Amino acid sequence: MKPATKTHELNTLNKNVRGATEAHLEETGGLLRLSPTWVPRSFLQPGLRLKLHPDDTYAYGLSRGGIDERWFGSTTVTANEGRAEDEGLSYVVVGKERFTLRDVIEECGADIIGESIWQRYRKWPVYSKFFDNMGPIPHHLHQSFEQATLVGQEGKPESYYFPPQHNNVGNNFPYTFMGFEPGTTRQQVYDCIANWEKGDNKILELSKAYKLQPGTGWLIDPCILHAPGSLCTYEPQWGSDVFGMYQNLVEGREVPWSLLVKDMPEESHQDIDFIIDQIDWEKNLDPNFKDKHYLEPVTSEKGDGFHDRWIVYGKVDGFQYFTAKELTVEPGKKALIKDNGAYSAIVVQGEGSANKLRLSCPKLLRFDELSEDEFFATEQAAKDGITFENTSATEPLVLLRYFGPEVNPDAPEMGDYRS
Repeated sequence: MKPATKTHELNTLNKNVRGATEAHLEETGGLLRLSPTWVPRSFLQPGLRLKLHPDDTYAYGLSRGGIDERWFGSTTVTANEGRAEDEGLSYVVVGKERFTLRDVIEECGADIIGESIWQRYRKWPVYSKFFDNMGPIPHHLHQSFEQATLVGQEGKPESYYFPPQHNNVGNNFPYTFMGFEPGTTRQQVYDCIANWEKGDNKILELSKAYKLQPGTGWLIDPCILHAPGSLCTYEPQWGSDVFGMYQNLVEGREVPWSLLVKDMPEESHQDIDFIIDQIDWEKNLDPNFKDKHYLEPVTSEKGDGFHDRWIVYGKVDGFQYFTAKELTVEPGKKALIKDNGAYSAIVVQGEGSANKLRLSCPKLLRFDELSEDEFFATEQAAKDGITFENTSATEPLVLLRYFGPEVNPDAPEMGDYRS
């Protein structure tokens, strides 16, 4: 049977996926092959570094905005207005069939993500994505869990890593504003919000920008304002899409008030005191902000022909929500890599295999095309060890993988890259 190469060639299963899942795991050695998950944003300008064909940048339609995100290992739907029912969900591909990773985990539970995460969350509570823009995006925050509960959502800590393979160009503004300058007052921020309809509200004048460097990253707590720059970012984060935009004008483009208050209780949509109380003042005004949030890779394991490095680590208020690693296998080499828990992986360079699953980093993808660059590893497969082989004679095999909460107690602490 000729394998499917396009999404439209697949039959979608909506229930009873356990049998197909178990057969697939046996065939691949504990891995679930995933198809690309593309996400548009109506208020942003795509950066064109996702390896998506330029003719498909507006595949959802001009009114939905351009595609500037690709989500990985996602059981989370987007918060986009007018979204498709399954927008943001990752699909498992088995032969001529597909079904969501969310359905797999709902039916198979601990067999996929492990007993600890399943018992506590009853779902895969995290996801990651490539976030790719031509220029900066508005100064915004993601609500805390307590704040998000007010609108029936979950909070969102998140992290950044800037993979060199997706940052051959920095685009228009490779700087990110974060937090506020020490000494910034509540009244100054209040005035920025009160002046929303009077032109640029000048909130960036209260903040500090950091030059972004490929191969580095950041850990961002909820309630910290940040205006991400124009590098393409790999972003392990909590499985939520809540945010509030506190900047009203970006590169001459209006940011509507609705995007400021979309994840706040309706009765508070005009209450400026409530809106600015969403900000964690202590964290935003911290004079040592960079020391507590900036990341550089730290070696996890190094052997004959491979190098595994921590790229996302650290805790938010004492809790490890997620971690991530970057594995590099040199041409013609193999590496047996054991991990503590389930993970989602994306190949950013090269070709080869993971156990019995073929890996190949695409040069260019059409919106409807399947790929061989993404998979989800079960907890048992990760603990047993997955064999990665680089079948290229010239190019490294490089992949990024992120893990769920409290999986890696041996991960570095913030600042450990210095040693």
